[in-house]
Amino acid sequence: MIISAAIFEAYLKCPSKSWFLFLGKKGDANIYLDFVRNQSSVYHAAGLERLMVKIQQSECGVMPSAPVNIKTATGLLAVDFVATKDNLESRLHAVERVPSNGQGKPVQFIPIRFIYINKLTKGDKLILAFDALVLSEVLKIEVSHGKIIYGHSYTTLKIKLSALTGEVRKLTGKIAKLLFPSVPI
Repeated sequence: MIISAAIFEAYLKCPSKSWFLFLGKKGDANIYLDFVRNQSSVYHAAGLERLMVKIQQSECGVMPSAPVNIKTATGLLAVDFVATKDNLESRLHAVERVPSNGQGKPVQFIPIRFIYINKLTKGDKLILAFDALVLSEVLKIEVSHGKIIYGHSYTTLKIKLSALTGEVRKLTGKIAKLLFPSVPI
């Protein structure tokens, strides 16, 4: 009974779509949908490559085979990190670890999402906020900012997530009611 990022994203587009995705039902072949998936995949891979070039290999963890405690890890970037807490799960494109800049200041974790289109939507920001919510639940610390790298020029947009977190919580509640109507929330 997991609400994944894919189900959350589908719900933003259409509640019925999230229901069918949850049931594992796929529609007929769709050339446009295949194109979008391919573009997203290629952009994601290219974006990660560009990001990892800026960081030494020793400071980067790529989809570890065993669960890693990201909170105690020493690297600066975790790639394709799967975060699961209770009934929420997200495969974060990347998580940047920003060391504390002073005594008593905590380390910050910044989720990063790659979106190939040139114009972002509110849904894109909400998906990043979903990633941040799951990450904050896993780490038991507030994740206040995230980054979206988007468009042909790989523009980086830093987003303050506190305004979106409440809306994401409401949406996940609605999704839970849709997918698990007999389970008390």
